[in-house]
Amino acid sequence: MDLDLHGAERHGGALNAHDLDGLTAFVEGVLRGRPGARLTENGGFRDMLTVPDAVAATRLGPKARPVRAMLFDKSAARNWSLGWHQDRTVAVQAQAEVPGYTAWTVKQGIIHVVPPVALLQRMLTMRIHLDPVGIDAAPLLIAPGSHRHGLIPETAVAGMVTDAGIAACLADAGDLWVYASLILHASERSRADRRRRVLQIFYSADDLPPPLEWLGV
Repeated sequence: MDLDLHGAERHGGALNAHDLDGLTAFVEGVLRGRPGARLTENGGFRDMLTVPDAVAATRLGPKARPVRAMLFDKSAARNWSLGWHQDRTVAVQAQAEVPGYTAWTVKQGIIHVVPPVALLQRMLTMRIHLDPVGIDAAPLLIAPGSHRHGLIPETAVAGMVTDAGIAACLADAGDLWVYASLILHASERSRADRRRRVLQIFYSADDLPPPLEWLGV
């Protein structure tokens, strides 16, 4: 698939074995048996993002930087599904009343806000796969091209998915998937008896209007 046309693009074997081993060790130290975690500044983690940083720079320009990161560890013992939706919030360091920034929430101690849609349309989401993801291991499902329709009302989501079709984002360990952050996506419960660990990183080249600041990683 093509990022501009479909809203998603696979970079096979983006991480070499050494980088993958280092990132896997870091992830295990953070997860400690949990199904997921939200990452903030954490030791040498920022230095492990050379590959996604480079991909983001080619798409967003030299100011591209990671502004939020999360870990997911889905398995038979830690399993869930996720309905069709768009990622509409960004994570910031502190709340401030700024025009166009609405619907403030706090999730696991991290402040989130819905920004103007133009900001979301300029963002990218990277998913680094630490494990193989076959069709039975709950790959991310996307509606190709849905990123080109801006914010999609909930009442229109089902129709959009029907019109666009569904693509399953399969992966090998070390693969990097790049998404337009506004793409409609979902995930089913895993049917596999193995883990599906994913590091998800959001990138932007924009500065937030003062006094707002990205949470960062």
